[in-house]
Amino acid sequence: MDVNLIYIVIGFALGGILKGATGAGAPIIAVPIIAMTYNVPLAVTIFIMPNIMSNVWQGWSYRAHSLPLVFVLQFALAGALGAGAGTVMLASLSGDTLKLMVAFTVLAYIAFRMMKPEWVLAYARAVRVVVPIGIVAGILQGASGISAPVSITFLNAMRLERGQFISTISAFFVSMAIVQIPMLVSYGFLTLERFWISCAAIIPLLAFMPVGSFLAKKISKQTFDRLILALLAVVALKLIYEAWV
Repeated sequence: MDVNLIYIVIGFALGGILKGATGAGAPIIAVPIIAMTYNVPLAVTIFIMPNIMSNVWQGWSYRAHSLPLVFVLQFALAGALGAGAGTVMLASLSGDTLKLMVAFTVLAYIAFRMMKPEWVLAYARAVRVVVPIGIVAGILQGASGISAPVSITFLNAMRLERGQFISTISAFFVSMAIVQIPMLVSYGFLTLERFWISCAAIIPLLAFMPVGSFLAKKISKQTFDRLILALLAVVALKLIYEAWV
């Protein structure tokens, strides 16, 4: 096996662990690791099928816990609109620029998690900002494959129940992927070979999600979060080094 393919497997396995433990966040690990080995467009492209399959499964599993439909639809459709614009950026920007975008997006996520761990956003206020938040998060997802600094932070700040969080973020990710697929094909990113690689990547992601669920029960949430943030910091710094050296 090509040693670089091992990094893809590792990226999706670690992403599966995080998703199994928290219900979201797989791209925040998988995309930087793959981008570090190959490039951002490839990372974004091969995450498409695992993204759809895992979120359809989780969204269906937690459908009974959904927030009001209007809120979910606004968030999902705004994300889809932003993802379209972000995909245009993916096709237009240089490889080093995209690596820096991924790295600084990850660092922004780490910084916010450390500085504002207890920030709370009331539902009434969230309703007023859901569309612009969804668009910005979608742009990040389309251009860098990572929307977590905006999308996950936004929903976490609302202090949703686990089921509400998972059902909402799942609808958001699926809607963006639906828009991304035809655009990635039209730009030549999603070829038949990459489609099958993306399908194969579903296996390590889903296989390691139960591991995340197990670990979440065995270690404290604070310890788990610190480990993840430390890993992300290392990956982000390596991406910056590769882009600037």
